[in-house]
Amino acid sequence: MMTRKVTMDSREPEEIKRRNAELERAAAEAAAREERLRRELEAALARLAVAEEGEERLCVQLGELEAEAVAQAVEYQEQIRALSERLAFADGALRSSGQRSVAAGVAGMD
Repeated sequence: MMTRKVTMDSREPEEIKRRNAELERAAAEAAAREERLRRELEAALARLAVAEEGEERLCVQLGELEAEAVAQAVEYQEQIRALSERLAFADGALRSSGQRSVAAGVAGMD
């Protein structure tokens, strides 16, 4: 029985060394995987920052375009009002001179 015990004891350090090597390899792989994931996270955060900056610029541009559109709409509305006033004045002048109404003439064209 003693011989067997000595044989088992002599294999135990080899088993510990083998297991230790496996654990070291697994730890190195985990560290490499962690570093790769950290780099991927940093790259994703950088892309997110660029996307957020782009979104902010687009929002500013959209606001400027909306303000320009409102200004153009007000300008066009003023032009339509002025043209309507001129048309009403011309129609009134024609009526007072005995001519046929411009509005009636336009309506008759339909």
